[in-house]
Amino acid sequence: MISQLGRYEIVGEIGQGAMGTVYKAKDPLIDRIVAIKTINLDLADDEKEEYEGRFYQEAKAAGRLSHPNIVTVFDVGKSGDIAYIAMEFLQGRELRDILNDGKRIPVEQALDIVVQVAQGLAYAHEHNIVHRDVKPSNIMVVRDGHVKITDFGIARMESASVRTQTGMVLGSPKYMSPEQVMGKQIDRRSDIFSLGVMLYEVLAGQVPFAGENINAIMYQILNTVPPPPGALNPEVPGMLNFIVAKALAKEVADRYQNAKEFANDLRACRDKMPRTETARQPDAKLPGAIPATARAVAGEEEPAPVTTGLSPSFDSSAATTRLAAMTGSLEEEEDISRTIKMVLPAGGSPRQAPPGVAKPKVITSTVPLFTERAPAPAQKSKQDEPPGNSGNLLLIGIVLLVLAGLISALVF
Repeated sequence: MISQLGRYEIVGEIGQGAMGTVYKAKDPLIDRIVAIKTINLDLADDEKEEYEGRFYQEAKAAGRLSHPNIVTVFDVGKSGDIAYIAMEFLQGRELRDILNDGKRIPVEQALDIVVQVAQGLAYAHEHNIVHRDVKPSNIMVVRDGHVKITDFGIARMESASVRTQTGMVLGSPKYMSPEQVMGKQIDRRSDIFSLGVMLYEVLAGQVPFAGENINAIMYQILNTVPPPPGALNPEVPGMLNFIVAKALAKEVADRYQNAKEFANDLRACRDKMPRTETARQPDAKLPGAIPATARAVAGEEEPAPVTTGLSPSFDSSAATTRLAAMTGSLEEEEDISRTIKMVLPAGGSPRQAPPGVAKPKVITSTVPLFTERAPAPAQKSKQDEPPGNSGNLLLIGIVLLVLAGLISALVF
């Protein structure tokens, strides 16, 4: 290991980067610990010129950017056949290492990470810089949860002297945009696609496009639509599935047009997520289930209550009234209507069919709907009697009275 680069004293090796070795070093002039990124220029002449040019391009790109979510570049230099960039030393971990731990990152934390990356990219895009290689290994998560974007080594600037040749593919295959795969000219929307791939991986635990080789991966990027991350992680809210789908749109016109818009939607989704852990209901996993309302935060207006646990297709006041109309009496139906504070439809109850429409056949069941307590025997009302029963009972009563009168006359 080398011990000196320019004025910097090498302390130790941090790791191997995409274009060279990264060292931990000390700047003796201001007594500051820095990270030194290097590239070995001991290459063939044609390769040396391109790599050295791209390396200094990174320094210019990152050096122009001053943003909380982009690593700060302090200095650039060359020592023998080694070119180097001195940048801020970050005490944290690459997002790649965190994902490799195998533990799923909570959705709220995943959104916080990606929002910060989107904010940094939005700033870079405003300065006409496209990163071109957005992926977890180029994202540093500092101990306090702060996020920094690193490695602008293959970034493109409008004033750059090093240009990517037409048809030349740069970047990491799994995170490339469709236009990047085809070697077309790319813009900030390519970074948005790559960030969408990274978001998908953080949420679902796997990349949306995978294969045995680069050709298989590229084919999927161009031709396949991955399942929504919510299908692989039940904690992902439905709104987030739509956000990911928009970021991963094949056509650039269908994607988010800027990273700021992407970040705004992610923040809105994060803000709508429950702030406190709520108890799961037995039926909460039913398709279309309405989630439990989170407890009100102190000082905020208590949210309106919502029905929990059943699909909205069935769990509604109208459905309850229809059920009462089919299985109970009109009095029970009206009582239920008053209980749930629902006005019956105009023109009568749901049991009254419109003119010209046959009444539905009522199927009675011996199985009680509610088993909490046995209902008290209810007396039948006149409204429950079949048509014609009232007249028959009256006639029978008159006949019995006449007979009783005759019997009394004979006895007395």
